[in-house]
Parts: sequence; C-alpha cells; structure tokens
Amino acid sequence: MRGKFVYVVFLALFITACFHQPPQPLVLDSFEDNCGRDCVDFGAGNGSKVSISLSTDKVYAGKKSLKIEYSGVPSGYMWVARGYGLTNKKAGLWQRPPQKIAWRKYGAFSFYLYGQAKGVSIAFDIKDKDNEMFRCMFRDDQRGWKQVVCPFNKFFSRSDWQPQDARPNGTIDFPVVSFQFEPRTPKSGVIYIDEVELLPREEK
Repeated sequence: MRGKFVYVVFLALFITACFHQPPQPLVLDSFEDNCGRDCVDFGAGNGSKVSISLSTDKVYAGKKSLKIEYSGVPSGYMWVARGYGLTNKKAGLWQRPPQKIAWRKYGAFSFYLYGQAKGVSIAFDIKDKDNEMFRCMFRDDQRGWKQVVCPFNKFFSRSDWQPQDARPNGTIDFPVVSFQFEPRTPKSGVIYIDEVELLPREEK
C-alpha cells in the first residue's frame, strides 16, 4: 500500500513538472540567414557613417553575427534594424513573428555584444505596434562577448525623434515589431551583435 502511495505521489510530481515548466528565453534573431546586408535596414546621416555585414569572424552562437562598423559625429545619426514595418521589407526575419509571441510571458530583451571597450554609448531601440520608438542605453565597456539585458520597464520613449506615423503614449504597446542599434558617442569603431532574445518575466 505504501509503495502504491509513493508511486502515485511520484507520478503526480512528474506530471506537474511536465506541465509547469518555467518559461525559457525565446531567440528572436541570431542572424543566420544567407542574404547578408540585403536583409538589414540601415543607414546614416548628417556626417555619420555606418557599414554592416553578417560576419563569421566573431560569433557567440551559430555561425554568424551582425557586424557594425561605424563613424559618428556629434550632429549625426545612424540605425541598424531588423524586424517588421521597416523600409527594407527583407529585414523581417525573426525566428518567430511578433504576432505569434506571448509577450506577457517575457520581461526583457537580451543580446550579446562583442565590443572594443571604447566606452561608446550605444542605443538599443524598439518599435511598438503603434510605431512609437523606445530606447535603452548601454556602453561598449568590455573587450569580447558580454550579455546586455534591457528590461521592458527600463525603456523610455524617445523624445528626440519619433516616426511621422507614430502614436506616442509613453507605454510599450505590444507586440514590439522591430529593434535597432545606434552608436551614439562621436567615435569610430566596430561591434558585433548576436543572439537577440526575449527573457522570461521574473516570477514574484
């Protein structure tokens, strides 16, 4: 009788474990496609310059990473974007489209940066369903790979610029449809980006 009871308890725990697995990170983009720079929405202006490629030299996961070579000036700007609703429609290559993501399960964006420890300030921007742009800032302060985490509640609505068709309200309205990178400090350098993913919401 005791053995049967132990078996039932074990079976119940096993079933509970199977059906209550903690959420796992969701990889959005690891830049493994074969169309290179043609599938990235990027550009620069007012004196800044940016060049991009999919590189096999510095890779965190898989076989490729996004290589960004930049030269920034104080009045300039640049962007390097992937996702949907962009000028370059080929850039919509997330591993799962925005509408099929259960956003309520996640609480942060994460990606891996291979930097040069130049102290350059870099913006990571996201665009929500109403085309409002939100920003999270980080620095290139380490040589080699490091993980950068941007919790949803640390993003702020951009006050310097918004798309003409944006409907800003200061709140991220899901789904997020694109992300982009922009080195902000007026310097020149090279960074690599890999494994852009969503991290599960922390349980309280």
